[in-house]
Amino acid sequence: MKKRILLTSFDTWLEDQKSNSSDDLLFEVTQLNSLPLDLQFLRLLPVDIGLASSLVMAKIEESQPDYIICCGMAASRKKLSVEVGASCGEIFLQTTVDLKKLLIGATATDISDDCGKFVCEGLYYSILDYLEQNKLSAHCLFVHVPILNQDNLIEILTDFLLIINNLALLSTH
Repeated sequence: MKKRILLTSFDTWLEDQKSNSSDDLLFEVTQLNSLPLDLQFLRLLPVDIGLASSLVMAKIEESQPDYIICCGMAASRKKLSVEVGASCGEIFLQTTVDLKKLLIGATATDISDDCGKFVCEGLYYSILDYLEQNKLSAHCLFVHVPILNQDNLIEILTDFLLIINNLALLSTH
């Protein structure tokens, strides 16, 4: 049975932004035909923690994914960053995915413990909390995406596809 993976991205939030790199990356994934997984997309989420979280939770209820990969833009970063977890006040929630195993073979991806203190961390925390509170078996990751350009697109896309494919092979810790 194919693993169901829900992929999310954000919309822009500044007037001068032509696009959000998280959505640019998911667009590239939609152009591929050969992935042996059931990918579902929830693209262009509003840059609003409560609204974005509600939309993702509704999609989780509807589609019952095995994995959720939430993506957000990190314009100052040069590589993909897979986030360890997210904080809300004093509470820190960590992904249940073994990130070191997940990233074996990746060349353009780092493990990060800085989810950014913006809507990205709010969404990640909300979804991790939602999965825990509802005792759902799905697992969630948050991936920060650098600005994509002709110099890094192939390497970033290759690593992102590696992450997607490795999820189907991993057991959680």
